[in-house]
Amino acid sequence: MSDLLETTLHDRVALLRFDDGKANAISHESLAALNEALDRADKEADAAVLLGRPGRFSAGFDLSVMTEGPEAARQLVAGGAQLALRMAEAPIPIVAACSGHALAMGALLLLSADLRIGARGPFKLGLNEVAIKMTLPDFAIELARERLSRRHLGPATVLAEIVDPDGATDVGWLDRVVEPEALEATALEEAARLGELPRRAFSETKRALRADMLARIRASLEGLATWGAS
Repeated sequence: MSDLLETTLHDRVALLRFDDGKANAISHESLAALNEALDRADKEADAAVLLGRPGRFSAGFDLSVMTEGPEAARQLVAGGAQLALRMAEAPIPIVAACSGHALAMGALLLLSADLRIGARGPFKLGLNEVAIKMTLPDFAIELARERLSRRHLGPATVLAEIVDPDGATDVGWLDRVVEPEALEATALEEAARLGELPRRAFSETKRALRADMLARIRASLEGLATWGAS
């Protein structure tokens, strides 16, 4: 078990508690931990909950890696894209319990989950890449195109608009907002409900519904070889 991620089973629901003690940055280490936890959940559970630390769901990619150089940044972004793809086509339902700020790759994890429940509070959610002089990678655009409200798609991507949890339900980052003290219990309850769906019917229907998006994301992975090049 990674120090960054604790996995516990609640009946047939796997609770993945992501907590690096800081901003829950997406690093190579956290990507490995998340993939390992999903491996376990696929085998041992009927549904999974990804829960952040109080006040922080995830602030996105580890800036120490992203500023190391173009190749280091591309490798980390490719790992994030693979994780998003895996979550988006996972055979079991995944509930994202957004415990606080969710920016950049943190927001993309929300788009990759099947159900998104957020804690109410003064938190920031969204894709801030353009505002910090980064071009959104194609896989992020595909996820946004699929999951966000058409009315909000441009502002949320091109204009780097950031919203609070209540505003996030209208944009499409979240499906529901609850008080922080109710977040974990609500997410577990919803995951248990979704986990009762027949796995084969759920998995095949989910993949059929998202087939075009999944194909576009897979095709976009090749483009990451030149992403960020000036």
